[in-house]
Amino acid sequence: MKAAVVHGLNDIRIEELPCPHPGPDEILVQVGAAGVCSTDVKQLAGLSPPRHVPAVLGHELAGTIVTTGHDVDTWQVGQRVVVYPIAACGQCYFCQRSKHSLCEKEFGLGHGVNGAFAEYCRVPAEILALGGVVDIGSLPFETAVLIEPLSCVISARRQCRTQPGDTVVIVGCGPMGQLNIYASKRVGARVIAVDFKADRLARSVHMGADICLNPNDGDVQEAILAHTGQRGGDVVIVAVGFVPAVVASLPYVRKGGVINVFGGTPQGDMLEIDPRWLHYGEIYLTGTFGSTIGDFHLAHAWVQEDADTISRIVSHTCSLPDIVEAVHWVQEGRGTKTVVTM
Repeated sequence: MKAAVVHGLNDIRIEELPCPHPGPDEILVQVGAAGVCSTDVKQLAGLSPPRHVPAVLGHELAGTIVTTGHDVDTWQVGQRVVVYPIAACGQCYFCQRSKHSLCEKEFGLGHGVNGAFAEYCRVPAEILALGGVVDIGSLPFETAVLIEPLSCVISARRQCRTQPGDTVVIVGCGPMGQLNIYASKRVGARVIAVDFKADRLARSVHMGADICLNPNDGDVQEAILAHTGQRGGDVVIVAVGFVPAVVASLPYVRKGGVINVFGGTPQGDMLEIDPRWLHYGEIYLTGTFGSTIGDFHLAHAWVQEDADTISRIVSHTCSLPDIVEAVHWVQEGRGTKTVVTM
């Protein structure tokens, strides 16, 4: 089979690999589409390198089951599915508390197991046992791959305890920022979107943003205060993976509000915070990584209900041989979401 294999820093090659064989409790999926995540790009750029190379990345997977292990009786060849990428054990301290992304034995697609940037992908038994394979019916593959990133956004909404009537400030309107806008609006919040790119702010309006602010046009903090009775946002979600963006966003949150570091920053980068600001402002500072299996199932339901709106974040599609160019698109911030279709 053909696969995009990472050999090192900015070194990804299309190669022929043996087709994987599923174990007795596993399935083999023919990849229909795979989303290109900023995490994949950071790994390729060496900002958060893969555990081992060579490796096949790609954790946003939708496709068709082509082989099932002999002990698998709940899935059939030919079913169209989307796959939760975290092979959580289901038994450890965190799994017992439904914190699957923090599993003590966690591995998964693209880290520990070859991922979805290939023609075929083996789905580990742990994912099946967790309920991490979901039938998508006739939903297009390039839309179904949005279920996994949407589940991460649902996890952030839960972490931030976003309520109807809250003012949510979304900093960074790339694909994850757009989905955060969608999820916040879905629960009845007012959304202020912040980004330097006019085209992304225009997309934010289509995703439901009430107010769009471009730092090139004026002081963002002053504008947020003006729109919130001089208090600041109830919730601030930083959907950009750079520490300067986090630092710039800290003053946007009101006293007693929540600020969520949603975008993963480069390994080793540090953030300095005045503890008096946390203490006297009673600020809730949190982060979101991945999602739970419950978030994933809820995201599946949302995409089934509102596929047309959610799929608007996809700006580029490409074939597997063009994945290097697709990675460059993401690195350069061109468009919003890129999906590899097979």
